Amino acid sequence: MIENTRDMLGRTGLIPVDEALRILLHHLQHHTPETETIPLAEALDRVLAAPVLSPEDLPAHARSTMDGFAVRATDTFGTSESMPGYLQITGEVRMGEPPKGEVKGGSCFRIATGGLLPDGADAVIMLEHTVPVDDTLIEVVKGLGSGSNIIGKGEDIAKGALALPAGRLLRPQDLGLLAGLGISEVQVTRTVRVGIISTGDEIIPFSETPRAGKIRDINAIALSGLIRRAHARPVDYGIVSDRKEIFMPVLEQAVRENDIVLFSGGSSVGMRDLGEQAITDLGPPGILVHGVALKPGKPVIIGLSNEVPVFGLPGHPVSAMVCFDLFVRPAIDRLSGLSTDLLPEASISARLDRNMNSAAGRRDLIRVQLSRQDDIWTAEPILGKSGSISTLSRAHGYFIIPESSQGVSQGATITVYLYL
Repeated sequence: MIENTRDMLGRTGLIPVDEALRILLHHLQHHTPETETIPLAEALDRVLAAPVLSPEDLPAHARSTMDGFAVRATDTFGTSESMPGYLQITGEVRMGEPPKGEVKGGSCFRIATGGLLPDGADAVIMLEHTVPVDDTLIEVVKGLGSGSNIIGKGEDIAKGALALPAGRLLRPQDLGLLAGLGISEVQVTRTVRVGIISTGDEIIPFSETPRAGKIRDINAIALSGLIRRAHARPVDYGIVSDRKEIFMPVLEQAVRENDIVLFSGGSSVGMRDLGEQAITDLGPPGILVHGVALKPGKPVIIGLSNEVPVFGLPGHPVSAMVCFDLFVRPAIDRLSGLSTDLLPEASISARLDRNMNSAAGRRDLIRVQLSRQDDIWTAEPILGKSGSISTLSRAHGYFIIPESSQGVSQGATITVYLYL
């Protein structure tokens, strides 16, 4: 447990965002994901558990990348439209069949794109650079070098070379590569399960009409979407009373059945110490962080029950989703074995259209709406309280005011991290 002084609301002293994340990931560093072998067709968006080495050369034989004629490159040297060369057509490469015969000096074979390069040939001259004389003879009006318009044996990937590294999130193009190598099954890490609990006697299902004092459950559906976007599996435990004798058994069940557990509302002042008490009661190591120098999202709780991360997210939807991006998503990535250095962040540069102030020592995430004029992106801050979900829905992304800054001036170039 991380010991810190408590603030006036009973929270431990605020920790910088990067330090809070470092503490969390440090406790997860020895986690080894479980693995399973699945058919290639089911492997999209799964994390590769082990590196894949190419079992063969791809392509297995040199192929043409153009329609034209397979030639010896030396037979074309010095040719031009004013001084053409002449080649006899002595064969044809049929698609799906191995070439018959050999290209000898002064001769060529007809070949289509994808055709296997016949013996003796080391290049393909494009159809456009030839002029037919008759059915057996062509003029060559442009010279070319050895290797032109062909893909050589193993040029795409050589036998024994690394095809894909462990930790790769498998994309459609990755599946295509594996299919091209004849790999029909892959070893992947097991999908991370994330339990979601909505707490509070004032919360009702979003499908119902709220009476006075009640509010619809926004967080469960929004967090489920974020979990799916993180290539994990959400498990919704519904709305649970904020009385400890009701909440605690559900939390214990969720911890037993999942790799990560989120409860929203339990880090708010109104919930008092329930969230912190509950995580402490789950068993060691208990609370890692309670309170982060962040806006929105300051009251987040980060804990651990044995090897299961447990997050007490703020009840306000914007705060909950910001904390998900900063803390829960990295935990999912770590538990799934995803190599995050293989994933560039989606961001663009934009010009800020107004001054934005911030408190020193606190990280602010400012939601923005983007517009484009004359090839320049402009970012307009969307101002609103952390309970206003429409501010997130209208936002294209956010930019960060770091702890070391007290604001950003109008006209400054900022990096906007996109919501995809």
